[in-house]
Amino acid sequence: MSVRVRFAPSPTGYLHIGGVRTALFNYLFARHNKGKFILRIEDTDRSRSTEESITAIIEGMKWLGLDWDEGPFRQTDRLNIYKEYAKKLLSEEKAYYCYCTPEELEQRRKEALAKGAVPKYDGRCRNLKEPIADRKPAIRFKTPKEGQIIVYDLIKDRVVFDNIQLDDLIIMRSDGIPTYNFTVVVDDAEMKITHVIRGDDHLNNTPRQINIYNALGYPIPKFGHLPMILGSDKTRLSKRHGATSVMAYKEMGYLPEAMINYLVRLGWSYKDEEVFSLEGLIEKFSLESVGKAAAVFNPEKLLWLNSHYINVGDPNRLAKLLMPFLINEGIVKSEADVDIAYLAKAVTSLKERNRTLVELANSARYFLTDVIKWDEKAVAKFLIPENKLILKELIERLKKVEPFNHTEIEKSFNELKDEKGLKLGQIAQPVRVAITGSTVSPGIFEVIEIIGKERIIKRVEKATEIIK
Repeated sequence: MSVRVRFAPSPTGYLHIGGVRTALFNYLFARHNKGKFILRIEDTDRSRSTEESITAIIEGMKWLGLDWDEGPFRQTDRLNIYKEYAKKLLSEEKAYYCYCTPEELEQRRKEALAKGAVPKYDGRCRNLKEPIADRKPAIRFKTPKEGQIIVYDLIKDRVVFDNIQLDDLIIMRSDGIPTYNFTVVVDDAEMKITHVIRGDDHLNNTPRQINIYNALGYPIPKFGHLPMILGSDKTRLSKRHGATSVMAYKEMGYLPEAMINYLVRLGWSYKDEEVFSLEGLIEKFSLESVGKAAAVFNPEKLLWLNSHYINVGDPNRLAKLLMPFLINEGIVKSEADVDIAYLAKAVTSLKERNRTLVELANSARYFLTDVIKWDEKAVAKFLIPENKLILKELIERLKKVEPFNHTEIEKSFNELKDEKGLKLGQIAQPVRVAITGSTVSPGIFEVIEIIGKERIIKRVEKATEIIK
């Protein structure tokens, strides 16, 4: 049997962290088993579905590198298919027209709650012989009233549902729009989905869907329901816990590989390993290693992973990824203003100290602009009269340094240090403040070499001018 799985988000908002994890687990399961990964957009909720959300979902999937084999399919393009299946169920007396109005249903729901009963449809239209005039009916599925649905869940093991607890769900609204539990079965059946891997908030839908599979005569896929993701307070992850949109993390300067690595560890484990490449995940992934307990989202752990991937990342790739952040932070105006090879050298020196692309962009500021943002405390401590002559002396020495590389630059510092009877820090710190505006930077000789002789001399000269 060839594995076929799907990710089927509703485009009613951004691509949520929980949704991304579901997509990721489906993707890894498909790739590990050399199967197919299908993207389907469940957009039949016309009041809430938007084109912006569809675009955001697709952009998020592409950013993460979760490429799909088929789709994206849109349910609104398949409405005629659902209508034909509804007709089939009607003709076989496995569904029926329901003329109850929303007001009547709401009243009965309230009455059931008042009696302490579980509110569900009472089936009064189930055996109706004649239509009710001047009412446009919905179509309900005729749920079996006897027996059980046993779900052999790939994650939760054996789960049993009594049919008597299930009501006759609406499969087609009175306006002709199909409902979720109906469309998902039709789509999964027609697309030959073999495994349905989704959040455990859908577990209660599973017996309803299995009954529809049986009524339509289609084979039932295997189900696996993933435990939910919780916030730090052990409640369901939401905006109050911080960003929950995957694209928000892109905007905050996170790398897709860090997000992938972190999300897969929310509920899945492999020995004691923490860091995985996508290729490694594909090789090792299995549903047997998915835990049954809810996972807690830890922003600090995600940040640690992002820092790791920046630290080991290719400088040229990081330099290219930095461009929109440099523009957004106002450091450069356009990509044309930046030499990528030069920026890559700067990134090489900076990446170990930065956790996000936003941090890295701001750290790269003094490499890209000669307009220095001076730290007032640093200026007050190091750009002082007694250091003015030292800086001027260093300028003259730097002018003569050839070739202008790390080794020769360090040599000129040491010669000045020895002649003046100073410690290296007594020269290096004033220079660091002069050329970066701060007391913190990568190795000073490395920074000087990257920025270049002409620009460094101008910056040190400017620093001497502000010393009173």
